[in-house]
Amino acid sequence: MALHEQTHQPLAAGRRTVLLVIGDALALLIFAAIGRASHGEEAGLTALAQVAETAAPFIIGWFAVAPLIGAYRADVAGAPPRMLARTALTWLIAWPVGLGLRALIRQTTIPVSFALVTFIAVLTIMSLWRGVFALIAARRS
Repeated sequence: MALHEQTHQPLAAGRRTVLLVIGDALALLIFAAIGRASHGEEAGLTALAQVAETAAPFIIGWFAVAPLIGAYRADVAGAPPRMLARTALTWLIAWPVGLGLRALIRQTTIPVSFALVTFIAVLTIMSLWRGVFALIAARRS
């Protein structure tokens, strides 16, 4: 490998990770906005602070777990089947963390229906986003 290629490889990996992190945060904000809108709460750009507050426990849960599970590894980012499997595993572990944080913040219990809808909705949104990302990354390599 030429020196020029070696110096650009970490940059590409760093850029890929940054894009994934931004996309993951946006996906969780979209989930929160959809949830708020479905309950008749403000969810547009003017309510970005409220949407972020709603998403915060799940964002914290995701980013606490994702690096430990390897959700940002290079061998995952460019392989759609691995990306989808790692996304599902990450969410399976991050989901109760996010629910627990939400319960602590709001000082309330979590209804089973909310927990299940959250699990399915976030898994769907994250899988769609991260699956497309992995397909594009695989075609570029």
